[in-house]
Formats: sequence, structure tokens, C-alpha cells
Amino acid sequence: MKIAVLVKEVPDTYGDRKLDLETGLADRAASEAVLDEIGERALEVALSYADGHDGTEITVISMAPSGATATIRKGLAMGAGDAVHIADEELLGADLGLTAEVLAAAIRRGGYDLVVTGNISTDGNAGLLPAMLAEHLDLPHLTNLSAVEITDGSVSGTRAVDGGQQQVTAELPAVISITEALPEARFPNFKGIMAAKKKPFEVIGLSDLDIDAADQSRARSIMVTVAEKPPREAGEKVVDDGNGGAELAEFLIKNRLA
Repeated sequence: MKIAVLVKEVPDTYGDRKLDLETGLADRAASEAVLDEIGERALEVALSYADGHDGTEITVISMAPSGATATIRKGLAMGAGDAVHIADEELLGADLGLTAEVLAAAIRRGGYDLVVTGNISTDGNAGLLPAMLAEHLDLPHLTNLSAVEITDGSVSGTRAVDGGQQQVTAELPAVISITEALPEARFPNFKGIMAAKKKPFEVIGLSDLDIDAADQSRARSIMVTVAEKPPREAGEKVVDDGNGGAELAEFLIKNRLA
């Protein structure tokens, strides 16, 4: 079985995350760049399956700046067999539509049986990419899975819904996205880190995927303005001198909270 796992370089969630006020893009110099944890968990799903099924081929795929090589190689150190790095200056600031189109084209090149992604990235927080990929690839998709079972011809899982859980199944090939309910990723050991340096690492651009980022026939989202979040102001304090209840009720009504 051939499995593609999408991973993403993101600003460290423990550091400050800021936007460049001139470009509207993430300020990558403001914090350390790391592999998104939800992508690591997605990779763990594939690796856990491969542990019990010889012949499984796992590829990590990432659309990232050219400087993200070391970050993506962590996926190889964890156990993936090869990596595809999509790096192109024309992808700077790409919206979800272009991102999905590019990733789908890269996936289509590999002829994978299963595509595994995280449900939502820690920087963009859109949560739409898995479904958009499935639409481009014309494949069934199972999203927001908290448990996954992969067989030779199908994939199934569990996801939370209002008031309970839902069991879903799809025949392969398919696209799935997982949540943080799945196990944490394994830690790369020294042997894996050394082996990662010799594993296939392909770097491709838009010309390799036959995609024109400036194609005006496709709708694109463009950042028009960006502003820094205003400083947090002190809240209003109500001292109960006998009429605190009335003042609180007046505040709620005034702010349309009641």
C-alpha cells in the first residue's frame, strides 16, 4: 500500500506568532519553525499501519518555503520512506484554493492508495483542506477521525458528532483527516535521524505540476489589509453597594448580552 501523509512547517505554538504588517504573511522569524504536531500524529497513523504490514510505502508531502528542508526531514527520521517538498516563490501567501490545487496535483503524481492529513493546522486553523483535496482528487473522504482502522481495501474510523459517535467507512483510495485524539507521534531515534539523510527527498515546483498560480480563471483569496490586534483593555468593575444586581443587569442589557 502507498500512503501519502501531508505535513506542514508552522511557527512553534509555544512562541509568539505574528503577522508581518507589510505583507500580511506570517512572520517566520518571530519564532522557531517546527513540524505541526497534528501532521506528526497523521504520520504516526501511517507508520503504525506499516509496522504490521511489510511493503507499505509512506511518503511525506509538504508545501513549504525552500528553507523548510530540515523540518520536513523529521518525517523521514520518524520512519517515512521518502519526501516530496513543493517549494516555489509563486506560492508565497497562497490561499486555501491554490494550496489544495497544488497538493492534489502532487498527490496525483504518486498514485497513492490513502492520503492522511491532520484535521486543522495550528497556524491557518481553516480545517477545510482535507475536503478540498478529496474534491480535487475525486475521492471519498473521512474527516475528523478520532480512531482509524486501515485494511487492504478500505479505511474506517470514528468521529464525534452531536450527542454521540459516528462510524464511517470508505473504499480505497481515499482521503482521511485525524484529530488530536489519535496517539502522539514516535520520537525519532539516532538511527532514524542518520537514515533520513540518505532517503529520497524530491523538491518540485509549480512547473512540475503544470499549475499557473496567476491563472485568473480561478478564484483566489488575496490579503488586502492587516492590522495588529489592539491591546487588551481593563474590564469594567461593578462594586456592590446594594444595587450591584441592578448595575449588572443594566450592563448586560446595554451590551446586548441578556
